[in-house]
Amino acid sequence: MAIRRAKQKQQVIEKLSQVAPPGETFMACVHVETGPSPWLNAIFDEIPLVGMIVAFTRRFYFLTLTNTSIVVNSASRWTNRPGEVVAAFPRQAFPVSRINRATVWSSMYVEMTPGAKPTRLNIHRYWRDELDQLLSALPQAQIPAQGGAPTGQPQF
Repeated sequence: MAIRRAKQKQQVIEKLSQVAPPGETFMACVHVETGPSPWLNAIFDEIPLVGMIVAFTRRFYFLTLTNTSIVVNSASRWTNRPGEVVAAFPRQAFPVSRINRATVWSSMYVEMTPGAKPTRLNIHRYWRDELDQLLSALPQAQIPAQGGAPTGQPQF
């Protein structure tokens, strides 16, 4: 099981290198999880079985920024190893909205399949540098300042 961020990124790049076109450059890799805010786990754990149900409904992914696209691949719940590619988007057309860059748990919504309801992705502070790299590569992203106050245009 990979625990260190560098090892996890290495595993993702090895996995994606098998299916990436020649000349693809990997720039950033971010580990994310779906579901409601992780802060709610303290409340959910107090209600019998609800905490376990919420934990098992969470999905884990890696978002990888390349020189041409953003690739989403699954991550194992138990070992955190990268799995199959779930989606790939051109960098200019990454369907992200409602980016909230918070102190510990940041979040954003991504439309994984066209026309579907956007999926909430939670990103821990441990992955902040990689998240910033990913967001800086997106032309439409509006990244809130460190204190939580938005900069530029309002978020949508």
